[in-house]
Amino acid sequence: MNNTTNFKAIALNDETLRTRAPSIFASGPMVGVSAKYAFVPTVEILAGLRDLNWVPVEVEEQRTRREARRGFQKHLVRLRLAAQMETLDEWNVELVVVNSHDAGCAYQLHAGIFRRICSNGLVVSDQGFEALRFRHSGLLTGEVVQASLRLVEAMPKIGERIQRFRERLLEPPESHALAEQALLLRYPTVEESPIAPETLLQARRTEDEGADLWHATNVIQENLIRGGLSDDRRDRRGKLRSMRALRGIDSKVTVNKGLWSLAERLANGEPLGQTTDVTVTA
Repeated sequence: MNNTTNFKAIALNDETLRTRAPSIFASGPMVGVSAKYAFVPTVEILAGLRDLNWVPVEVEEQRTRREARRGFQKHLVRLRLAAQMETLDEWNVELVVVNSHDAGCAYQLHAGIFRRICSNGLVVSDQGFEALRFRHSGLLTGEVVQASLRLVEAMPKIGERIQRFRERLLEPPESHALAEQALLLRYPTVEESPIAPETLLQARRTEDEGADLWHATNVIQENLIRGGLSDDRRDRRGKLRSMRALRGIDSKVTVNKGLWSLAERLANGEPLGQTTDVTVTA
């Protein structure tokens, strides 16, 4: 399969995947894992998903300082149905695959949303689409591949949720509360955050400006993940503070799912109180 460009989406071939995330192509598990560990290479799963018309469009690999884990570490692949590659919709549902070959995690299938305007990817919370997890014990390639069909079945419901987000207009106090709770996904307290909630609500482009829940969620998500924001908050030495980008696979998935859960609560008319402590590091 060659790299082919369809509008903003690029179908990644194996050469590109191997360059960006060599661990996908591990020929065996990391030395030292249990004999009960069932090794199913991610590349084999991707081949099966391609047969069901899922196309890889984004990939990343977790950084590691341990040489023994290099080539086996956690990786994430976002896939889109081939038919969606040919549309100009504002958003597309994606399949998010997370795995490692060091016994560090189970196979995970999450629902993702790619929004073309910001070229950014959300991850739906378990309330919107329960993540599918497969332990590396007696694991078969076919069961992981076939499980992706559940996401296809869930696509209409995810679309309905997005429409609800669009129709839910936020009052200023609600937008502020959403930004406050979103900051708590990354920092122990709002005061310890390098920016104020109001800064987290600043749109990076005019297309993102809007008073509805859909726009607010996307603006906050992009700012939380990409970072780079600053206002008048300074550290003890008087240096201007700024929000760092999130790099870790786990941290990005956790923040994404936490934010989607907050949006779901607002869409359902629930007040936003204190969130459960799920603070992540960059």
